[in-house]
Amino acid sequence: MTDILVPTEQEGTKAVVKTWLKKVGDAVKVDDPIVELETDKVAVEVAATSAGVLSEILVADGAEVEPGTVLGRITSGGAVEETAKAMAQGAGIAAPKTAAPRATSTSEQLPPGIRKMLADNGIDARDVPFNGARLTREDIQAELDRRTKAPAAGVKRVPHDSMRKRIAEHLTHSVQTAPHVTAVFEADFTAITAHRAAHKDAFAKDGANLTFTAYFVAACVQAMSAAPAVNGRWYDDRIDIYEDINIGIGTALGEKGLIVPVIHRAQTLSLLDIAKRLTEMTEKARTGKLSQDDVRGGTFSISNHGVSGSLVATPIIINQPQSAILGVGKLEKRAVVRDDAIVIRPMAYVTLTIDHRVIDAFQTNAWLSKFVEVLETWPLKT
Repeated sequence: MTDILVPTEQEGTKAVVKTWLKKVGDAVKVDDPIVELETDKVAVEVAATSAGVLSEILVADGAEVEPGTVLGRITSGGAVEETAKAMAQGAGIAAPKTAAPRATSTSEQLPPGIRKMLADNGIDARDVPFNGARLTREDIQAELDRRTKAPAAGVKRVPHDSMRKRIAEHLTHSVQTAPHVTAVFEADFTAITAHRAAHKDAFAKDGANLTFTAYFVAACVQAMSAAPAVNGRWYDDRIDIYEDINIGIGTALGEKGLIVPVIHRAQTLSLLDIAKRLTEMTEKARTGKLSQDDVRGGTFSISNHGVSGSLVATPIIINQPQSAILGVGKLEKRAVVRDDAIVIRPMAYVTLTIDHRVIDAFQTNAWLSKFVEVLETWPLKT
């Protein structure tokens, strides 16, 4: 008998069982996808580690699970034939079990009847308000009545999906954990606009879409030399500063929310390499094909919020446990002064939101100064 486990190295501490890809009684081979999980960052398939028959499903669709949770079991080896025979006779294999919702506190064990009422209605115990010493049927029914009551005229109800819930938890945790401070600079995009116009066709022949984001990643790498702590992480007894610069790129998924694929070891990549990685990651993000490795290990993030029209966004919430996030506003032509003359230039506001436990104002401004300098004096000096 082989347990099917939630990966212990998943990105994030919690996940939700999105859907079972096999049903009890199905034959499975090694590496067959068995069940799909979803976190606030990525959907990931859990594969079979042994061949046999899926004999038990212990956690139902929609249930919240933690790393290491046993999701189900595979009967393998000499027991497969007996398992199949028992199923044919309608005996021997337990029916899928619905995971019991967690108690409202770690010390409280909910009665079976309460757990069943919650499970039958797809409600998490933590989402049901109550005033007494314990959660009661009346409390659950009151919550059901509240949820099923017809909305007021002109109101459209949109239930939260699991990804939206995980995003909400992650961002709330970040705001509660880190003191956010934002500095705002302005960048002239003349140099990178000219470089992009001259090279985008050549990059396309190599399978890379040369976007402004590729320049942002390259400039971030250079800026880390001015303030290495921006690529760091706070611990209660120290700050760790990383050599590898793993840059997450906020990628919108329409109404679904946001996901952050990571360009790993960006300090080792050329502009062409960065553009290729971005092209690949963007496509995988928008088609739901990102793996756990694609979103794991980020040390810094970029939010190119200007593509949707905003000039400045502050604070952009830090992607914990990172210490800073770059924001790039809308690119637009503006009148600026150069050599005592008014000229029209492509300009954008750039921000750095920092965890003030790790980074101070001097480091923040030094980092942004270097970032802007790199963009405005492109190409990079070798």
